[in-house]
Amino acid sequence: MPIKKSAMKELKKSKKRQQHNLTKKKALKKVEKKIASLIAKQDLATLKKELDGFVSKVDKAVSDKLIHKNTASRKKSRILKKVHQLSKA
Repeated sequence: MPIKKSAMKELKKSKKRQQHNLTKKKALKKVEKKIASLIAKQDLATLKKELDGFVSKVDKAVSDKLIHKNTASRKKSRILKKVHQLSKA
């Protein structure tokens, strides 16, 4: 445990930030799972609506530095590739 007052404050701030980041990451994973289930169901109408939300959440996570930009790019690419394949078929 920290001894100095400033160190205690930093610990509190760090824990608060950690909780906030965890909440954001869970929300991102929830949207990602929802998209995956829609792909499995092949529900294109709902999928196209949810896709915009997914992309914006991923971009927001990058701007908040929760995930790396290359990770975000890879996630978006894989999802969009699957959606494109569904729309072709």
